[in-house]
Formats: sequence, structure tokens, C-alpha cells
Amino acid sequence: MTKIYHFIGIKGSGMSALALMLHQMGHKVQGSDVDKYYFTQRGLEQAGIEILPFDEKNIKSEYEIIAGNAFRPDNNVEIAYANEHGISYKRYHEFLGSFMRDFVSFGVAGAHGKTSTTGILSHVLSNITDTSYLIGDGTGRGSAGAKYFVFESDEYERHFMPYHPEYSIITNIDFDHPDYFTSLEDVFNAFNDYAKQITKGLFIYGEDEQLRRITSDAPIYYYGFSKENDFIAHDLLRSTTGSTFKVSYRGEELGEFHIPTFGRHNIMNATAVIGLLYVSGFDLNLVKEHLKTFAGVKRRFTEKVVNGTVIIDDFAHHPTEIIATLDAARQKYPSKEIVAIFQPHTFTRTIALLDEFADALNQADAVYLAQIYGSAREVDHGDVKVEDLAEKIVKRVQVISVDNVSPLLDHDNAVYVFMGAGDIQTYEYSFERLLSNLTSNVQ
Repeated sequence: MTKIYHFIGIKGSGMSALALMLHQMGHKVQGSDVDKYYFTQRGLEQAGIEILPFDEKNIKSEYEIIAGNAFRPDNNVEIAYANEHGISYKRYHEFLGSFMRDFVSFGVAGAHGKTSTTGILSHVLSNITDTSYLIGDGTGRGSAGAKYFVFESDEYERHFMPYHPEYSIITNIDFDHPDYFTSLEDVFNAFNDYAKQITKGLFIYGEDEQLRRITSDAPIYYYGFSKENDFIAHDLLRSTTGSTFKVSYRGEELGEFHIPTFGRHNIMNATAVIGLLYVSGFDLNLVKEHLKTFAGVKRRFTEKVVNGTVIIDDFAHHPTEIIATLDAARQKYPSKEIVAIFQPHTFTRTIALLDEFADALNQADAVYLAQIYGSAREVDHGDVKVEDLAEKIVKRVQVISVDNVSPLLDHDNAVYVFMGAGDIQTYEYSFERLLSNLTSNVQ
């Protein structure tokens, strides 16, 4: 009898990627979730994976059940039913920890840049050799014969602790998820514990002072722009078509590379991938060739043009990520006004990083703010409103509603950068409809 994998909360970005990967490996996969549309479900629908409403009837003892981390007995009938009837299930990270033992695994961890870096590594390695991968944008690829497995290693609630990859990249450490982590030191301790589980090679951004404190039994390789690193990116040329740079390793020139993405952070992400694949024995000429064709990942500087207007969609929801995204927009569109439309994600993060958010958003030419997107995990919304953030921003700023995005029209020759991890896309879609209606009215 063929085993059936049932995903509770299949539309989650990691869950949908894992479901797609198992489906492509020949397994029978189904899942359940809420009716609300989420950007990951399109790939599931195209693959023919059934998405059911939450119902205790979906739970059967013979299924291999994988449960999303957001779901508990008090908020999900399937989890409650499984617990009541003694039906076992694994959380996403528990399943992944056991699954990856069958592969040579490459993890990508970090407070920011995990998804983009996982995307680069997956793209390059899967073009060189048969590779399975999971990317945090909901993309997954599975191959029954693959030797290598690339995955995103998430620090939230220390979910990466069941993972023991041979190799891992750590892009940075930053204080985030204040609903779980108590301090920057708490975040560091989690990453340090993870680092001790790497067996063959750890690739660390060497200009992060927290990461310089990391210890591991595996060899540590530092990458960065400065000469104190092992892998050094230098001779940067940032243009409107991407970034070209050279990489050296302990005094040896490894060659010139080009990646068609924007922002200094993506040069670092690519350098980490180059270092990892060099140390693990892959041909750098092939690495160089496939870096050139990396098209990006979902919701990371995703562009479209509506009625001649450039719209960028990005998952950025932390000040560090906002700065990186706006830097990338200025690189690609140096002569345009950069308009940021930002939705704060969670009240706890907004309170903890209010000043940092203001400083980051001041990198734009104009700022529009959506209402704070709260999390179901938050019991107390705290004493913070989006207007508190608006007061700290010195650039032109306005709070807008999803029902009235017309103030965004007050700009000429602008690029609109929509950022957030909640439902900021509903604001983006409202703006797109407004632009389309303008065209119709003119005609």
C-alpha cells in the first residue's frame, strides 16, 4: 500500500515546498488549510495536489502526518483529533531532520537572506547535478535519485535543532522574532548550538561581529568584502543589469562572477554559495555559468510592470531587509523615485524595532504605511500603532488603507516597492487595479 502524506497547513511556505518535493519523488501527497488564497497554493494546484478544508475526517492513522508549526489542539480540529485518538504526527522540522539523513545536505541559516541564498544554491547545484531542494518561498523539487539536498534552516523557536547537515551557510545574526527570542544573545546562542551540529563545513559572513563568535567542530570559512575573510568578494561592478564581482580564496583568485540580481547583500549571498561549492568539490566554471541564469525567488524583489509603472514585491519585514531591498531598487533604478509601501508585521516586532524601522524606511524617497499585521501567536497587541512609526519617519509619509491607495498616484517616474510578510499584497493588488482602471478610462 502506498503511503499517503497528509499536511496540516499545506499552504505554509515550508510546508508547500516539502509537499511538492515529496510529490515529485513519487509519493502520494494531500493537505488541508484555510480557504483564504495564499501565494504558495498555485504550485500545489498545478501539481494536482489536493487541498482540503480542515476537517477531523482528513486524519487517518495509516497516514504519515506532517503538521505546520502554527497549528495546535486549541486552534485546529485535525491536531485536536489526532491527539485525542493517539494518532502520531511530526512537525515540519522534525520530519525534515530525519528526511535529510538520506542525502548530502546543505543548509542555509541566518536572520536574513536565507530564502534568496537557498534559491541561488538550489539553482546552481540542481543545474550541475541531480538535487532535491526546499526553498522558503514555497518552492520545492524532489528527485528519488538525488544525492544532494538543499534546504532553508529556520531559527524561529529553534526549529533548526533537529538538523545535522554536512555543510551550512549562516548569512547573519540579528535580533528578530521578539515574541520568542528574549535578546540578541538568545538568538546567538541558538545559532551557536546549530553550528555545533554541522559536520563538514560552515560558511559564515565574516563581517557580522556576532557570527565571528560562533564555534563549531566543523571547519569554519568566513566570506565577505574585507581582507580578514577566507572568501573575499572584490572589484564590484553594480549596474542596472545585475552585479559582477571577483572572488579570491586565501590569496588565490577564483575568477569573475556575475549574478543578475541587485544589492550588495546578493553579492554576499552568491559569494557564500561560491565558497561552499568550491570547498565541497564542484567545478567553479559550472558555478559561474549557472549563477548567470539565476532568476530570483518568489516575493524577493519580484517585479512587474502595470500600465508602464514598475511594481516590486518583497517579503522584507525587518529593518535590515528593508535597507537591502531599497538598496537593490536604487541600483536597478538609479534615476527613479523610490516609493516604499510597508506593512509592519507583528506588534511585538514593531514595538521592539520601532526606531530601526523608521531609519530603514528613511532610505526611500516617500513612505506609505499599512496597518500593522498582527500574528495569531500574539496574545497582547501592546501599545503601538502604525501612526507611532509614521511620526518617526522624516521623509514624506502617509498611512493608507487597502480600500484607498490613490495617494500612491502622486508620484512621477517612480518605482513602487511593496514590503511586508502579512497581506501587503492586497494593497499591491488594489494599486494594480487602480492603474489598470486609469488605462481603461483613458481609452
